[in-house]
Amino acid sequence: MAARDERTLFREVVGPVRPVRCDRVPARPPPPPPVARSRRAAEREVIEAMGRAVPDADVLAGGETLWYARPGIQERVLRKLRRGQLAVRAELDLHGMTVPMAKAALASFIERARAADLRCVRIVHGKGLRSGSRGPVLRAQVGRWLQRRDDVLAFCSARPADGGSGALYVLLARR
Repeated sequence: MAARDERTLFREVVGPVRPVRCDRVPARPPPPPPVARSRRAAEREVIEAMGRAVPDADVLAGGETLWYARPGIQERVLRKLRRGQLAVRAELDLHGMTVPMAKAALASFIERARAADLRCVRIVHGKGLRSGSRGPVLRAQVGRWLQRRDDVLAFCSARPADGGSGALYVLLARR
């Protein structure tokens, strides 16, 4: 009964009560700090460049895939290239060649392919399994040579049925 008496006493002392209207706007969290558009664009460029770069020869292991694409190539075309869905019109096998022989053969092959207006070709460079401690020599070199050519738009390691990491699909520019 003591609790009941306290409640009654409180209501008598306070008197009639009505709700107070709140005019305050609820507090918003502070806005995030501003980020410069140029900084965001620069970060995006670096990330894209890292994704398109061809690793150095000492970074390449036996089973790693190679790929490269020039800026502006449509993602749909790159996806088709990676999946092996573009028709391969010619093939060059570099097995057993020395680095200078392979470089000359590759340059000649690409020139002939472009003259014939071929868009997609396959280059078999091998996996470097018989290279001993040197690792895959031609594989890394072919990646570098192709990346430096203006007439090569993109390349990627072939599907396992077409040579896997021992071959490349190469997308050539139109004449």
